[in-house]
Amino acid sequence: MEGFGAEAAFMATAAGKAFFTLMEPHRLMFLGLGCIMGLVLGIVPGIGGLTGTAMLLPFTFAMDPYSAFALLLGLGATTATGDPIPAILFGVPGGAASAATVLDGFPMAKRGEAGRALSAAYMSSLMGGIFGAALLAVSIPILRPVMLYLGSPELLAFSILGISMVAVLSGSAPLRGVAAGCFGIMIAMIGSDPQTGTLRWTFDSLYLWDGLPLTPLLLGIFALPELCDLLIARTTISKEIDKKNIYRGQWQGVKDCMDNWWLIVRCSWIGGGIGSIPGISASVVDWLAYGHALKTEKGARETFGKGDVRGVIASESSNNAKEGGALVPTIAFGVPGSATMAILLGAFLIHGLVPGPDMLHKHLDITYTMVWSVALANILGAGLCYAFSPQFARLATLRYTLILPAVLGIVYIGAFEASRNWGDLYALLFFGVIGWLMKQFKWPRPPLILGLVLGDSIERYMFISVERYGFTWLWRPVVAVLLIMALVGLLRPLIADIRRQGGPIRMLSSFQMPAFHPSQLFTMAFIAVIGTMVAVALQWHFSAKLVPLVVGTIALTVAGLSLFNEMCRKPTAARVAGLGEQAQQEVGEAIHMDLTSDTGHLPVRTIVERAARFFGYLLAFMATMAVIGFIPTVAIFVVVFMRLEGPERWSLVIPYAVCLVLAIYITFDRFMSVPWPQSLLGIFVPAMKFIPSV
Repeated sequence: MEGFGAEAAFMATAAGKAFFTLMEPHRLMFLGLGCIMGLVLGIVPGIGGLTGTAMLLPFTFAMDPYSAFALLLGLGATTATGDPIPAILFGVPGGAASAATVLDGFPMAKRGEAGRALSAAYMSSLMGGIFGAALLAVSIPILRPVMLYLGSPELLAFSILGISMVAVLSGSAPLRGVAAGCFGIMIAMIGSDPQTGTLRWTFDSLYLWDGLPLTPLLLGIFALPELCDLLIARTTISKEIDKKNIYRGQWQGVKDCMDNWWLIVRCSWIGGGIGSIPGISASVVDWLAYGHALKTEKGARETFGKGDVRGVIASESSNNAKEGGALVPTIAFGVPGSATMAILLGAFLIHGLVPGPDMLHKHLDITYTMVWSVALANILGAGLCYAFSPQFARLATLRYTLILPAVLGIVYIGAFEASRNWGDLYALLFFGVIGWLMKQFKWPRPPLILGLVLGDSIERYMFISVERYGFTWLWRPVVAVLLIMALVGLLRPLIADIRRQGGPIRMLSSFQMPAFHPSQLFTMAFIAVIGTMVAVALQWHFSAKLVPLVVGTIALTVAGLSLFNEMCRKPTAARVAGLGEQAQQEVGEAIHMDLTSDTGHLPVRTIVERAARFFGYLLAFMATMAVIGFIPTVAIFVVVFMRLEGPERWSLVIPYAVCLVLAIYITFDRFMSVPWPQSLLGIFVPAMKFIPSV
């Protein structure tokens, strides 16, 4: 009993210290800044919180962990709060997490109840977000004693389970998910092997000796493809904002949430619980909560989809609760609960924090700072939305010609912050192309990032486990259970396919002679790249090549099976519905999920031409930057891009260019003292160095 009291006192002290640490003015400022950016990114269609978190990560290098996580979690926790503004007012969700909100929110807006719908969305988001933070807080005392019994074999098994679940639950392509996860692990092993010093896949490049930096890869995989699709789709929302309609009925929306508090609790449980399962994306959670409300609420089948406020409440309360739930496995086991958490795990590594026992013992105050950050961010985010809804709504009407130049400039600055080497910018461009191709060919990207983040841990834990326990660690009870769960998760899509086809014999009859399609070229290229990496690895020392060969063999096997499935499966043989698709079917076959900026409606030739144009802009940007420096390049790029793409009027282009250059100069050059890439003009004409970044 005394031990329990001492433990409770210790945790209360850590929670109190975390709260007062977060209340310091400069940390509150970072939290508020993160909230504002999260709301903006949630409102602007086509970018989203995932891209925003990746963009912010490099700017947390110089911060203390409390400030860094306040900024990152402030953004992550409020992105879903801003999502419903364009979803309700325009029928276009700011991100996939608010797709279900459109079903009832948009009809309510069309009949003059936008204020009520928005208010219900804000209040349910606030209540759901606080519930998610509470779930995380309650999990900590439960997990603390558990973590004492976990060693390197168990942590290795958790990492394997996390990757297997993310891969399997990344849409309807589980084989591609596994292959992408394995590829991420192999990328993580680029550089000098920590055990033998063997240089792995460095191609005689000094830049790669210490491995690929996380930041340019994250920005390339997630940020550049979204910006590219903005340019390709060229969509804009041009509707007038009626302030009176937004403010009218706000109190009724609050009252609706109070009347339906039990629905909010249930959907928050769904959001927090599902969010804590690694691999289930944000686009699934709101559909599951919406489907639950559809089945359990009285009269829902007659009114849902036609403007029922309960549909908005169900979707939004689950969205914000998932953030706290996703933090649980990230902090406790180093297994990210979502793609955003995979990026957050990168922040752990940057700040020298190791997820697992240390976060629940040695760094418990930092963990509680995350709890407070999520809770306070939801309160602040909802308050800002109530106060500035009309102003935030105007952000959704911005044209891509206004969004892209500013965001691209920040992406370049963030990428260069990784190791302050031109190699960072080359890596950004290279993985930008890879990320865009993966998105176009329906290859899941989160497993690749998760494999990259967990790759070093997997290899380290495996080395320690084998050195210390031989192969007997495989028979430890927790390890065995986790590995069986991972295996079951990998085999579940195959079992479901066999059942749906009516048995293995009927399933085999759904195959035909191989048929080639251009979409298979990416899979073929993937197999060729992995095969080359495996062939190179065969020459290394046994300790250096063991994990790369195991992972590479798995990647080749699953990618080969995926290619066979693509070439030989009859078109009439329907693919296995993923979890997200099943949830969508529950709420109606007629609902189309891809409501955000999408390129699927365009001809292939148009997509390729516009993508080539986008990456041409990037090459020209880098070439000009190498000659005259970053800040002068930004000014030239804004003018050229806005005049060619719009064309925007000069009276807008010139003020935009001046304001952006001044903002970058003041924020990054004067305030943050960011080092700039060296330019040829600065080298050969030193007198020109008075120009910033030259």
